[in-house]
Amino acid sequence: MIQTGLIQNVHDDLLTDVSYDFYGLHFATCSLDQKIKIWSLDESTGIWSVEDEWKAHDAAISKVSWAHPEFGTILASASFDRTVKIWEQMTYTAATELQPNTSSATQQASGGSSSRWSERAALVDARGTVRAVEFAPHHFGLKLATISTDNHLRIYECLEQSSLATWQLSEEVDVTSLPVASRPSSHSVAFGTPTHTNATLDGASASLVAQALQQSQGSLQGRGGLGNREADGGWCISWCKERYWGEVIAAGSGTSGTIKIVQISPSRRPTTLLTLDPSPTGKLLAEGNTAGAVPGESDAPAPYAVTTVAWAPSCGRSYHLIATGSRDGHVRIWKVKPAEENDMEDDSGGSKWTASVAADFDNHRSAVGRVEWNITGTVLSSAGNDGRVRLWKASIGGVWRSAGSIGVEQTEDEDASMDENAAAAD
Repeated sequence: MIQTGLIQNVHDDLLTDVSYDFYGLHFATCSLDQKIKIWSLDESTGIWSVEDEWKAHDAAISKVSWAHPEFGTILASASFDRTVKIWEQMTYTAATELQPNTSSATQQASGGSSSRWSERAALVDARGTVRAVEFAPHHFGLKLATISTDNHLRIYECLEQSSLATWQLSEEVDVTSLPVASRPSSHSVAFGTPTHTNATLDGASASLVAQALQQSQGSLQGRGGLGNREADGGWCISWCKERYWGEVIAAGSGTSGTIKIVQISPSRRPTTLLTLDPSPTGKLLAEGNTAGAVPGESDAPAPYAVTTVAWAPSCGRSYHLIATGSRDGHVRIWKVKPAEENDMEDDSGGSKWTASVAADFDNHRSAVGRVEWNITGTVLSSAGNDGRVRLWKASIGGVWRSAGSIGVEQTEDEDASMDENAAAAD
């Protein structure tokens, strides 16, 4: 049985992201209304309430990410105003001693106490709207990665952890220009999003809401042809959680429909370890078999942009699991095997990583907006434009199956079906 709760009227406009902190007792939300809200859980009643809220950007906010608590209570936000901002929470007494030239936001919590979130830094290197931000695993230090619609992956490192004021741009690379196996030419498929960039960046827009509702009623068929690149594309990142393999990140950009596994090294420029490509030709290339790949000839459908990616915690596995969600409604789980110790380097100097598709689901039948793993990497959740969150779990034999689904509007029949799916998965 899946227990759910509903929080009404979270924001004044479409919600764009939700992110839990390390302990799961707080979560941050952001929206097209340019605001960030921090929610806290009352463990005695199980009720979530707003602890803080403030206007954080001058345009819609796309993503928020929490840093590991060993660095303090730190939040990063990415926005369509082409900036990434670093926020730090302080207690009320500490907030009264703010440093000069630091902006802050103070809000009264529902319980009467107050806290203050201070803007510590603004990263303004992006030349396009910033679509994703994520802090690196804590064993690599206080670092974060961003990706924007200029297709650049940027890695920042905090040089002054005491003040959080100085962030160094340690890496900046165009994801599309990284080495990648050749593939047949293809055309993009238009599919707008609630954060359509034809809209102005001066605040929440009612037209965006109307557009999103209109899109949710349409199907994926009949959307062929070229469209706005930013509306068709997807930009997403996810760090590898394992320290052993170094700084490795999965990144997707544009309308290619692929994810690149990128190695970040202090001694050399970032390199591509592997490209995850769901097309038939891409699968052959990922497995190191090019016999069946004929350049320029393919019956594969046009690629749909990958909108979300999540790297699972390994928890002792000898391989990695990476989940992706795409505009074609597919949720895919990739089984990625790193290079063997006795074969770490190939003739070209790169690691021989391989990948295969462990599962491919199209139950959403509409664009997938988010995929996320649980803390052990054994259960995957996905959210789509069908208004449902679906859970996926592997059986004893390693076969991935549906473990249920939840939605805001749910009938009794759907409840029964959800329980049957959950029982079957067990």
